[in-house]
Amino acid sequence: MTQQKPVNNSEGKLEKGLVSVFTGQGKGKTTAATGIAVRAAGHGLKVFFCFFLKGIMYDYGEMKSFKALPNITVESYGIEGWAKKDEAKVKDKEQAALALKACRQAMFNGKYNVIIMDEVNIATYLNLLEVEEVLELIEEKPAGVELILTGNFADPRLVKEADLVSEILAIKHPYNEGVKTRQGIDY
Repeated sequence: MTQQKPVNNSEGKLEKGLVSVFTGQGKGKTTAATGIAVRAAGHGLKVFFCFFLKGIMYDYGEMKSFKALPNITVESYGIEGWAKKDEAKVKDKEQAALALKACRQAMFNGKYNVIIMDEVNIATYLNLLEVEEVLELIEEKPAGVELILTGNFADPRLVKEADLVSEILAIKHPYNEGVKTRQGIDY
């Protein structure tokens, strides 16, 4: 296998940004995006990591870790509890709209090379956002910005527009055996 030439000229600049979607029923979508955020920050790229549906009241380990890294900015939007399909509260939709607005500002303010929209696929699936709003963001994305969308139930239109799509399958999961989420491993 021939190794491809890197597309970066220098540290801290991304010549060609792509659109990636991490979706599927399996565990690891946010984890994959987190890994990219850490890798990008290590190479001097500036990362904007936006959590949809994960308000600041939740104690996610990656949020704590990101705050210790100088090249990663984190914002979190959502209310306590879980939004349900077709039963969204007004506050759920307001928080999703604020998250999308924050991502749009981060994408166009020239400060960030990587924008991660964690759980945005769920936000569109739950009708908290219109898929067209996310498609518009993809269409307007500057060439030097990497855009990563995570969450289960990725809309087929988002999948079609992405450059890279990874579907994470759930082959076996301890939740099905009654094992509860574990701090430091699952959140």
